[in-house]
Amino acid sequence: MSGIIWIIIVGFVAGIIARLLSPGPNNPSGFILTTVLGIVGAFLATFIGQAIGHYGPDQGAGFITATIGALIVLFIWNRLVASGVLRDFNR
Repeated sequence: MSGIIWIIIVGFVAGIIARLLSPGPNNPSGFILTTVLGIVGAFLATFIGQAIGHYGPDQGAGFITATIGALIVLFIWNRLVASGVLRDFNR
């Protein structure tokens, strides 16, 4: 259980850092979307890290890998908005 809480906390910080590292017009804005971005990035980083054996079953991603995961999610988000699959929430 503490692993999930850790992923959420790390994900929140990772979302904020990812937004600062990759500012742009298509970024999800607002507190909730930034938090969700970071949490999804942290879960993605945890999943990939556990799949390749970098993390154990009860370990979550750290700040750096969660931020990288959030940047990947942000990149995918931007591509989906640019291609018209998702609408831009900032307009």
